[in-house]
Amino acid sequence: MLDIKTLRQDPDSVTQALEKRGIEFDLPAFNALDARRKEADVRSQGLLAERKAASKKIGELVSAGASVEEAKAQVDEVLARLASDLEAATAEADAVQAEIDALLMETPNLPDPQVPVGATEEDNVEVLKWGEPASFVFEPKDHVDLGEALAQMDFETAGKIAGARFSMLSGDLARLHRALTQFMLDTHTQAHGYQEVYVPYIVNEASLTGTGQLPKFAEDSFRLEGEQGFYLAPTAEVPVTNIARGQIYDADQLGEDGLRYVAHTPCFRSEAGSYGRDTRGLIRQHQFEKVELVQIVRPSQSEEALEALTGHAEAILQALELPYRKVILCGGDLGFSSALTYDLEVWLPGQSTYREISSCSNFRDFQARRLQARWRNPETGKPELLHTLNGSGLAVGRTLVAVMENGQQADGSICLPAPLHPYMVGQKSITQR
Repeated sequence: MLDIKTLRQDPDSVTQALEKRGIEFDLPAFNALDARRKEADVRSQGLLAERKAASKKIGELVSAGASVEEAKAQVDEVLARLASDLEAATAEADAVQAEIDALLMETPNLPDPQVPVGATEEDNVEVLKWGEPASFVFEPKDHVDLGEALAQMDFETAGKIAGARFSMLSGDLARLHRALTQFMLDTHTQAHGYQEVYVPYIVNEASLTGTGQLPKFAEDSFRLEGEQGFYLAPTAEVPVTNIARGQIYDADQLGEDGLRYVAHTPCFRSEAGSYGRDTRGLIRQHQFEKVELVQIVRPSQSEEALEALTGHAEAILQALELPYRKVILCGGDLGFSSALTYDLEVWLPGQSTYREISSCSNFRDFQARRLQARWRNPETGKPELLHTLNGSGLAVGRTLVAVMENGQQADGSICLPAPLHPYMVGQKSITQR
C-alpha cells in the first residue's frame, strides 16, 4: 500500500510515477475523500470537546441556583444530543476512511526511477546475457516432443485426472523434477545463507491482501468453496512473507543481512488473464512448483539485497550451464506490488527464444505497510516499516524444460548437468527405457 503521507504531501510525484505504469491515479477523487474525512474528524473532535465541557456544567448550574436534579436533566439532554452527533460523525469518518483504503488497495506500488518507460514486455531492457546457446546439428525439439518420445511426460492422463493445463511426469523425468528441487534447496541453504521453511499451501485473505494479491487479483487465485476466506497459495511468496505480518523485530533478530527464507511449494493459479497463451507443455500450468527466495530487510539494505537475491537465482542457472539473460521490467510490465523487478529468462532451443524462469523483485515498504511488518530502529527507538523482496530460485518446471531442451541429443536422450548427477543416483543422462 502506498504511503498516504506521501500522497498528501507530494501528490504530483505519485501521479507522475504511476503514469510510468500507464495508470492515471484519480487524484481529485482522493482529495475529495480526504477532505471529507478531515472534516468528519474535525467535527468529531469539536463534539468531544463540547461533551467534556458539558460534563462540567452540572456544578455551574447548581452554583447558579438550580437543583441537582434540574442540572443533571439539562446536562443529560445536551450529552444525549452530542452522543448522537458524535456517533454520526465517527461513522462518517470511518466510512470515508474505508473508501480511501479501498482506493489505495487497488493502487500499485510506485516504480523505481530506474524502471524503463514502456507498455509491454517488448519494452523491457536487457541488462546482461550469460552463456551461449548451443548449436545443434539437428533440428532441436521442444520439451513436449522430447518428454512424450521418452514416454515420461503425459498430458492426456493429466487431463483425464484434472483437466487442461495439468501434467504428469513419470520415471526419470519425475526424478529429475525432484532432483532439481533438492539441488536448489541445498544450494540456497548451504551456499547463500537462507533458512529453509515448510509453510501451509492454503492461505487466508489477510495473507493474500498483505502481499498484494487481494483485492486486485482475486480472479487469478483458486478459492476454496465452503471455506470462508481460504485460497490455494498462488506462490510461496504469500505464506513466507506473511511470517513477518504483525511483527516488530529487534535489530539483533534481523542480523546483518536481514531475514532470508527459502521454501519449496506447489503453486496454484487460475491463469484467468492468460487464456490462449502457452497452452502447450509445462510453461503455463494451473499447478506447478517453485523454490522461492524471500528476504525481509532494513530499508537501507533493500537495493543491495535485490542484487544479492537475483545473483542467488542466477547461480542456479550458471551451475546448470543454462544460457540466460537478465532484463529489467518496464513500467507497463511491472508487477502490482513491485518497485523494481529483474526477470531472468532462460534460453529454450525448442522455442528458439528466451523465456522467464524467475522474477526477482524489491517491494520496498509496499507489502510491509499492508502487513505491518516492522523493526525497532535502535537510533530512534521507534518501530519502522521493513522492506520485503522475493524471487524464484527457480521455477522447477521451467528449469526442467530448460534442462531437457538444452541437454537434448540427436537420439532423443537428455544429457544432465554435472551438479545433478548425485541427485540422480549417479545417472548422467535420461534415455527411453
